[in-house]
Amino acid sequence: MTNFLVTGHTGFKGSWLTLLLDELGHQVSGLALDPEDPSLFSLCNLSEVVSQDIRGDIRDPKSVSRAMDITQPQVVVHLAAQPLVRHSFEHPRETLTTNLMGTFNLLEAAQSSRSIEAVLIVTTDKVYAPKPLGSKADEASALGGNDIYSASKAAADLVATAWSRSFTSFPLAIARGGNVIGGGDFGRDRLLPDAIAALERAEPIELRYPSAVRPWQHVLDCLSGYLAIVSHLQTRKSGDYGGEQWNVGPAADDFASVQHVVELASESWGAEVEWTVSKTPSVDETRWLALDSNRIERELGWRGRLNLQQAVEWTVQWHHSVHRGEDAQRVSRNQICRYLEEH
Repeated sequence: MTNFLVTGHTGFKGSWLTLLLDELGHQVSGLALDPEDPSLFSLCNLSEVVSQDIRGDIRDPKSVSRAMDITQPQVVVHLAAQPLVRHSFEHPRETLTTNLMGTFNLLEAAQSSRSIEAVLIVTTDKVYAPKPLGSKADEASALGGNDIYSASKAAADLVATAWSRSFTSFPLAIARGGNVIGGGDFGRDRLLPDAIAALERAEPIELRYPSAVRPWQHVLDCLSGYLAIVSHLQTRKSGDYGGEQWNVGPAADDFASVQHVVELASESWGAEVEWTVSKTPSVDETRWLALDSNRIERELGWRGRLNLQQAVEWTVQWHHSVHRGEDAQRVSRNQICRYLEEH
C-alpha cells in the first residue's frame, strides 16, 4: 500500500483517481477547493473514501505545506488546476496563479518533505505549440500555446522540469494527457456533458468548432498511464531523478473531430441529436491537437485500453445508470473493476 496525496481530488479526474487508488488498495488523501455543484466527488460521497479530505487553495503556500505535513505522502499526483481554455480568457490572473504558482508551491512543499518518493506533475496536451494539420506532438516538440491556459500549463511544465534539475531530493515526472472523457464530468463548456444534456432534453447541441480534432481518451486510460509513470518513478535510483516528460494519449485512430464524438454519443444514447454551429462569439481555439505516445508504450509498456467508441459508450452508460437512480459511487467502482479485470 502506498500513501498518495492527490491535489485537486474534488475535480473530475481527481475523483476518478481517488476511487481507482482506493480500489487498488492504496491510501488516498487530497488537497483541493470545495467541489462544484454538481460534482462526481459529491455524488460518490468521496469525503468518506479519502483518509484526509483537506480543503485549501493550491495558490496558498501555507495550505500546501500544511497538507504535506498532515498527510506525509509517499507519492504526490498534482492535478489541481484551472483546467478550462475559455475560462482563462475571462480570468487570466486566476489561471496563471493557479496553474503556475500552484505548481511552484507544490514543488516547494514537496522539497521540504521527508516522506516523498515520487511526484507526478500533470499538465496537458495543450502545452505544445500549434502544429500543422496531420502532425503529432512528441515529448521533444516545442512548447507554446496561443492562449493563457496553454501558456500557464506550458510554464508550469517548464518550471517543474527546471526544479527537478536544480533540486534532486525526489524523482519527478511530467504527464501530458489528452482530452479526457468519462462519467461524472459536469464541467462548463465540455463537449460530452453538453451533448448528453442535449440528448436528455431532446434539443439540438451547439458546437463551436465541429471539425476541430482532439486526442480523446477515457479517464481510466489516462489515469492508468499516470500510475504507470508513478511506478516507474518509484524504481529510480537515488540521484537519478531527472525531469522526464511523458505523453499519455490515445491510439492514433482516436484522434477524432468534435462532430464525430457527438455522433458516437448519439448512437450510444439510442437517439439522434441535431447539432448546429454556435453563432455566439467564441475565443480562438486550436483546431488540431494530436499526441505521439510512442515513448510511454515503448519504454513503460503502457497503452490505452479503450478505443474511442468504447470510451464514449462507457461515458454514456455511466450517465444512463446514474440518471436511472443507481448509486454513482457503485456505478463508478463497477466500471473501474471492469476496466481492471477486462483490460
